[in-house]
Parts: sequence; structure tokens; C-alpha cells
Amino acid sequence: MRRRVGADLGLRARMLLTMLLLAVLYAAFVWVLLWLRVDLLLVLGLVAILIVVQYAFSDQLVMASIGAREVSEAEAPRLHDIVTRLAQTTDLPKPRVAIVDSPVPNALATGRNPRHSVVAVTTGLLDRLTPEEVEAVLAHELSHVIHRDVKVMTMATVFSTLASFLVQFGVWGGLGGRGRDRDRGGSGAIVLLVAAAVWLISFVLIRTLSRYREYEADRGSALITGRPSLLASALLKIADRTSRIPERDLRQVEGASALMIFPLGARGSLAELLSTHPSLEHRLERLQRMEAEMGRG
Repeated sequence: MRRRVGADLGLRARMLLTMLLLAVLYAAFVWVLLWLRVDLLLVLGLVAILIVVQYAFSDQLVMASIGAREVSEAEAPRLHDIVTRLAQTTDLPKPRVAIVDSPVPNALATGRNPRHSVVAVTTGLLDRLTPEEVEAVLAHELSHVIHRDVKVMTMATVFSTLASFLVQFGVWGGLGGRGRDRDRGGSGAIVLLVAAAVWLISFVLIRTLSRYREYEADRGSALITGRPSLLASALLKIADRTSRIPERDLRQVEGASALMIFPLGARGSLAELLSTHPSLEHRLERLQRMEAEMGRG
């Protein structure tokens, strides 16, 4: 039975708005640098290389950062069966499948488009969840692929990283202006302040978008499986197990936490405002409402 998640206009509008705001923000930043007569040739060259590498090899970079290993159907037949069935159900090209040898129960999807996507799960997730719950988690990840929000998040993060890089570059004296300003160190201080402001605004914009896309991926999982309660059960098990995982094991996969189904970070209302994910409580509330609505339907 084929299930269409469909285009989410709210998510698309937010992705477009976020990218436009970031484009304006970074254009203003470049204008400030030019106005201060900063030598941008080397920096822009590095930026161009960074963007190309991130766009073309984002999936390999993410997989390498968490030690994910691509597995064949012979190595993980049940996992491949689930991914194949979900891909057929949603009319997606089948993503590559990878496993992370980690006790931390989690999963993620990455790649610049559906034809260059990969889904990865940890051994901790496979050990902890039932096959039906694993399917709900993977349906969540395939929803990210359908919405193509991974590409937007990757590109937005590249630009945010650039601002952070320029802050550090400025601290080490690489972004001084020429002439009197450089002698006084004035332009370097201005560059540092502007770059810091750009990074902070980028941080807020990216996390606001990221929280919304997680809600929509939860919704996609519910629509694909027809059972929101499965994802709710999986999230509860993941949260319970993650809270008891030693810090050294969490560090292995925390580099890709923003792309994972469950974040590895602080909890609480203030933390949620700064997090890439909504709180567990809010996600469960939405899934429970969907379960009730589907039951009435």
C-alpha cells in the first residue's frame, strides 16, 4: 500500500525564508568586510571549497564523523527489508543503509537529494526497539529525505560555520584591514563583532527551522506507518536508554546530533529554545493528537 507524505508547504516556506534571511545576512556581512577593506581573496576561496565539499560529500562526511559503516543486504537483511518496503511505500529511491556500532539508540538520514541519501541506525537502536518501532523511526528519517530539508540544513550550517571560522580568523589577526584601521586594530575588532552577530543570528534561525522539521518528520512517520503510537513508543525508549548512556559513548555520535531523531544535549524549556529538536513532551503530545485523529477517522 502506497502512502504519500506529500509536500509540506509550511516547511517549504520556512526553509525558503530561512535561506533568504541567511543570504541577506551574509551579503551584509561581506559588504561590511569589503567596506573595511579586508583582503577576502583567500577567505572566499576557502569558502568556495567548503561549500562544494559539503554539498558533494555531505553524506560521507557525516557518516565518517560518527563511524557509520555501509552494510549490504547480506549483512543486515531485516534492516534492508524495512528500508526497501518504506522506500517503495513512499515512491523514493532506496537510500543506502549504514550501521553505527554504538550503544546509543539513535538514527539519522543525510544526503543532498533522494538519489544520494543514506540512512544510518545504531546497534543500540536495533537492540532496544521492536521491528515495528524501528520501522517508525526509519519512516521519520525518510520523511526528512522526502522534504529535502537535510540539504537546506547542511547548506545553512556551512554558512554558519563560515561565520564562526571568520570570528576565529579575526581573533588570530587574519582579517585586519589595511592602512590606519589595521594599525589601530579597529577594523579587526569590527569584523570580530559583526561575525559574532552573524553567527548568533544564524544559530537562532537554523535551530528554529530544525525544530519545525523534526515535527514534520514525526508527522511523516505517522502518516507512512499509520500508527503514531509506534514512533511515540520508540522515542520514549530512546530517551530512557540515552539518559543512562555513559558520556564517553555519547561523544562518539554527538557530532551528528542535529541530524539524529533524538538530540544528545541538555533538557528543559530554556534548552529547547536553543536546541535543534523540540522537547520530548511536545513531540509526544502531537503524536497522541494524531493517534486520536486517526482513530476517529
